[in-house]
Amino acid sequence: MTATKDKFFKPEKVAAQDKATTTDSAARAIIEQEVKQRDRKTEALRALRMQREAEQTVTPPAPKKTRAPRKTAATKA
Repeated sequence: MTATKDKFFKPEKVAAQDKATTTDSAARAIIEQEVKQRDRKTEALRALRMQREAEQTVTPPAPKKTRAPRKTAATKA
């Protein structure tokens, strides 16, 4: 192994503009990926909901049973 300058010292400094560009592009890529995943999940859930709603038969609620009013004993005054 030969000792070279590159092994012991850092390469030239990266310009701030280059660093910012790299960070910006990485952040934009991550955000775009998350948007695609969210849209895909939303479409899948929407399809499942539509399928479930189509399978359900619309049944009207059963009429409530009403009781006959109570007969009260006539009170003598």
